[in-house]
Amino acid sequence: MSADFDIFIIGGGINGCGIARDAIGRGYSVALCEMNDLASGTSSKATKLVHGGLRYLEHYEFRLVREALSEREILWAMAPHIIWPLRFVLPHHKGLRPAWLLRLGLFLYDHIGGRKKLPATNTLDLKTHAAGAPLKPIFDKGFEYSDCWVNDARLVVLNALDAEKKGAQIETRTPCIKAERKYGHWLVTTKNLETGIEKTQTARVLINASGPWVDKVLTSSIGEENAQNVRLVQGSHIIVPKIFDHDKSYIFQNADERIIFAIPYEQDFTLIGTTDHDFKGELNHFDITPEEVSYLCNAASEYFQNVIKVEDVVWSYSGVRPLYDDGASTAQEATRDYVLRQDGPENEAPLLNIFGGKITTYRRLAEAMMEKVENILGAKGPRWTKHSTLPGGAFDVDGFSGLVQEIAEKYPFLAEKTAERYIRSYGTRAGTLLNDVGSKSDLGHCFGSDLMETEVRYLIENEWARTAEDVVWRRSKLGLRMSAEEIEALDIWMIDQRKCV
Repeated sequence: MSADFDIFIIGGGINGCGIARDAIGRGYSVALCEMNDLASGTSSKATKLVHGGLRYLEHYEFRLVREALSEREILWAMAPHIIWPLRFVLPHHKGLRPAWLLRLGLFLYDHIGGRKKLPATNTLDLKTHAAGAPLKPIFDKGFEYSDCWVNDARLVVLNALDAEKKGAQIETRTPCIKAERKYGHWLVTTKNLETGIEKTQTARVLINASGPWVDKVLTSSIGEENAQNVRLVQGSHIIVPKIFDHDKSYIFQNADERIIFAIPYEQDFTLIGTTDHDFKGELNHFDITPEEVSYLCNAASEYFQNVIKVEDVVWSYSGVRPLYDDGASTAQEATRDYVLRQDGPENEAPLLNIFGGKITTYRRLAEAMMEKVENILGAKGPRWTKHSTLPGGAFDVDGFSGLVQEIAEKYPFLAEKTAERYIRSYGTRAGTLLNDVGSKSDLGHCFGSDLMETEVRYLIENEWARTAEDVVWRRSKLGLRMSAEEIEALDIWMIDQRKCV
């Protein structure tokens, strides 16, 4: 009996979509189901960094740091529209880690990851450098190093988009309700939440890439009893009006040995995060707590001259990280490395589970998963993603401003900020979005900010967007600039569009 697919993946986060793209590009047949929207869980709730994890060095996770550092420039080249370099300023706090220890960590950071394009570490005099201006005068010395920013939710969508273009079946709003072994294959039953239609498809290998829900899938869909493999850790972030005018970011040490970041966000805001504590609630019902908001405001206020108040917060978000449960005593000490495990009796259809993982290492995780798949199904195509580009990313990492200029000249009726946002979101695919647009009126109705009907239709038709939340908080961050009434009106419009299909 032949199977419908070589590989069936449960979970449409960064790991599931990254594996789907890698696998279909090697010649395997692939299906993926996601119970909500792509990147609706942990993958859109991170600090939005492609980074080595400077603080992981203190926990001796050298393999993870080396792998993550080596991925920064690879991912940057793959998607220079949604990934770009940032310089981070680390002020020396005289009461915490000594300067020699910070220098040692940054020396390792510069030299163990194969850095080529990203600038090396510098020492800063914060009394004279622009980065010192927003800080309290007690911080007179600091260090500056490189990492990268990523539009996390768009990274997930672009992996799914490329996988689908290559032939993968990608289904959103479609949870797996049952998976069972039969006739040497997996019988995977899914239910489309919009149509109510259930269907069963067969696969030779099942991959559980459901992030924080990995144990729940094992228990409720696959039938494994008392699955307890991951430690759920909540991390929350706040967004406040822009604190500083330069383009650098900050990493701050705290007395509790945690660190937080303060990062330029969407031109007019500053992102501050993250918290780090064990999560014990319901995965479908959680949000940032008042204690977390106060913690982040107080931690940032230890460094900035202007006090960050709770009432300054214009938006916040929380995510739950599915860290592999290694028995660490505290949440911040738990490993950020990933674990891939094959389960199931010999001679029966194999189950491959993913525990943990980071956005930065998703591509390497996918390659490691494909090694396991090849051991089971046999090799088909070679590794290929290292020198590939994601949709919209086929331009040089230094070519962003040139693309903005091109689109601005071709569509002179676009506002400058809109032209730049289109390239930041869609890269070279901005031309596809604007393919039938010859004048401002062709953009259609404006839903608020600079969100036009043409863009929303593009997202519905090409990127699985089904609700206003998908559009204004994941495909873009325009929710920061739109009123609740505007977002509600967009949602109603999108519901009407679905009824017409």
